[in-house]
Formats: sequence, structure tokens, C-alpha cells
Amino acid sequence: MDHGQNDIDRLIREEMRLVAAEHQGEAWAEGFASGIAADIMAEAALSTAFRELQRSHGEEAALALIERMRERVIAGEFIDSARH
Repeated sequence: MDHGQNDIDRLIREEMRLVAAEHQGEAWAEGFASGIAADIMAEAALSTAFRELQRSHGEEAALALIERMRERVIAGEFIDSARH
């Protein structure tokens, strides 16, 4: 039973991640349409995310996310190969 619940929890979390990404994409598109530069939108989004994460889960969680994201950038995960 526990294994099944873990699978369900993982599926729910993935669905929430996809919905969140969709909302972020919409906000990003609106920002571009308003003439806001990508670096300004990125800084605003990251500032909001880290502020909320630190408020709800503490400084260590925010720092851990920064490190995970840093590793993903170094690994090239965010490079759009279709554009290069």
C-alpha cells in the first residue's frame, strides 16, 4: 500500500509541476508582450521564488534549491538545442 501511495504522490507532484510550469510560461509570455527584458523577468521570478521558499521552508531549503539549480545550469539542462 505504501508503495502505491508513493506512486500516487509522485504523479500528483509531477502534475502540479507541469501546471506550475504552464502558469510560469504564460506569465513569461505576458512579460515579453509588455516589453520586459528576459533578465528583469528572470530576476523578479527568482526573487519571488526564493523569498517564498525561504518563508515557507527556511533558509536551508532556499540555499539547497540554489545549489540544485546551479548544478542543472552547469550540466547544460536549460540550453535550448534547437536555438543553437
